[in-house]
Amino acid sequence: MGGSNLDKSAILRLLYSALTHTASAAKRRIVRFRQKSDYERFLHEWSMIDKSLTEASDAIRHLPFIQGFSLRVPGELLRTHAHDGIWIENDPLISVHHSTSTYKPVTREKGIPWGVQEIKAPIAWSMTTGHRIKIGVIDTGVDFSHPDLKQSLGRGINLLNRGTLPHDDNGHGTHIAGTIAAANQVHGMIGVAPRSTVYPVKAFDHNGSAFVSDIVLGIDWCVRNHMDIVNMSFGMKTRSKSLLTAVTNAYNAGVIIVASSGNDGKRKSIDYPARYPQTIAVGATNRLRRIAPFSNRGMYIDVYAPGDKIISAWLRGKYNEMSGTSMATSHVSGAIALLLAMRPGLSPSDIKAVVKRSMLPLRGTKAPRTTGELDVMRMLQAGER
Repeated sequence: MGGSNLDKSAILRLLYSALTHTASAAKRRIVRFRQKSDYERFLHEWSMIDKSLTEASDAIRHLPFIQGFSLRVPGELLRTHAHDGIWIENDPLISVHHSTSTYKPVTREKGIPWGVQEIKAPIAWSMTTGHRIKIGVIDTGVDFSHPDLKQSLGRGINLLNRGTLPHDDNGHGTHIAGTIAAANQVHGMIGVAPRSTVYPVKAFDHNGSAFVSDIVLGIDWCVRNHMDIVNMSFGMKTRSKSLLTAVTNAYNAGVIIVASSGNDGKRKSIDYPARYPQTIAVGATNRLRRIAPFSNRGMYIDVYAPGDKIISAWLRGKYNEMSGTSMATSHVSGAIALLLAMRPGLSPSDIKAVVKRSMLPLRGTKAPRTTGELDVMRMLQAGER
């Protein structure tokens, strides 16, 4: 390709508009450069400004993983300087996946929750407990003081407040972490892979909302810190080139991404990023081994797992019952950790093939062969082949 498409003044206009526009005046967008030279030039100009203005780093988020930036771009700039040299797309809000209808606190959860039992994880524990497998949970953080999680957590990162621990101010992330890796045999609950390690990546605020750019930063952190698995219990309806690029980069780096399909009860579509082929898309089942009414379903789903009335860890050392494809996703992440601890060489495509080969046909489905429910013992056997 020839020389740079963007002159310096265009780059500076973008930068200064991001710094001068308040939240109300302009939408947050992700800007990516078609040419590396333009990206590097923007990076250079930004670093010069960043040194002189402390608020610059708040206004402009650098997304090196996808060679881009998230910043506020006003509509008039979009119209007047629509350059060939850049891709601009919205940086929308994305939310965690849970159906709040069955949100109810539980006093105590002892032993093995029904979902962990259902997928036959306890039978596998004599062979594998997920030891040394690292799972990045991009979510609302985690309750670091929860007695059932203390042994199971790495430090992780707080993308919303750098330098502080990714403490959970919502509950969703703690619930996910509990299903994956809780380990308190005497007094508390046990998760699917009790000796795996969860690294909480706090990208979501107390409302369970995050920008796509936060997710991109979270995926970047997981790849750089050598996570084996990334749990993504969130989704959105619209596609995002930036999110796809980040997911593809992670997949190519050998990271397994498990994503929840969404809770709209739809038959023909599921949320992104679960809909991308580079992820393992999870739907939810209930105790009857049927697809839960809230779960999305259909051809995009790779596997179903328990997601209805799941009890797991909660804030302030408590427990909570929740339903959603989020809850199903954490069972799948834990199961993959059990398999990877036994077969560390398996690639993301190998893992997906094993998961699909080893599913148990569901009850009440017309075409039982196409998709089924997670079964850890069948997975471990299929992984041996």
